[in-house]
Amino acid sequence: MTYPPPHHQDNQREHLIEVIKTYPLATVISVKDQEPLITHLPLILNDDGKLIGHIDIYNPQTPLLKDNNNVTLIFSGPQCYISPSVYTTTQLPTWNYIKVHLKGTVKAIESKEALKQSLITMTEFLEAPEHKYVLEPNNPRLEANLDYIKMFEITITDWEGKFKLSQDKKTANTQNAKIELIQKNQESIKAFLDRVF
Repeated sequence: MTYPPPHHQDNQREHLIEVIKTYPLATVISVKDQEPLITHLPLILNDDGKLIGHIDIYNPQTPLLKDNNNVTLIFSGPQCYISPSVYTTTQLPTWNYIKVHLKGTVKAIESKEALKQSLITMTEFLEAPEHKYVLEPNNPRLEANLDYIKMFEITITDWEGKFKLSQDKKTANTQNAKIELIQKNQESIKAFLDRVF
């Protein structure tokens, strides 16, 4: 049996790219001596279809982000519990979510000029569309931190989209679950932040 079921998989590359661009904070997983090392980093998909990232030199995962080492990535979209009360027919409780799982190989980029430009480009991407802040090339704080940041690129070798969105339900129920996902994310983020911050 295929798992997850085909109706919970999305292999349309443009959908997966949309998740990466909208939710660029990736869970980056490397393995050393059978132990996983995990870091959360924003990754930007460049025009060549490679993911570009930056990592602190003191992060224990940094030495693994080079030399064509393998890496696994998870990008997480919206998710929430779906109560049977939102459906028009009898159902069981479930959880809906969007995830993109990628595998790839990593190459360290050693050029400081490339690193600087990459940080500027990433900031520009993340500031879109308002661009309220521009990271200038002559920013002294940028210059001072270049020695403490490593740049890397990931060549993606495997793509997998996991879109569990009640697709196996009647159309009305799928739409109700979509509305619930939107509302829950808007409401729960505020409530959560009020509790912890």
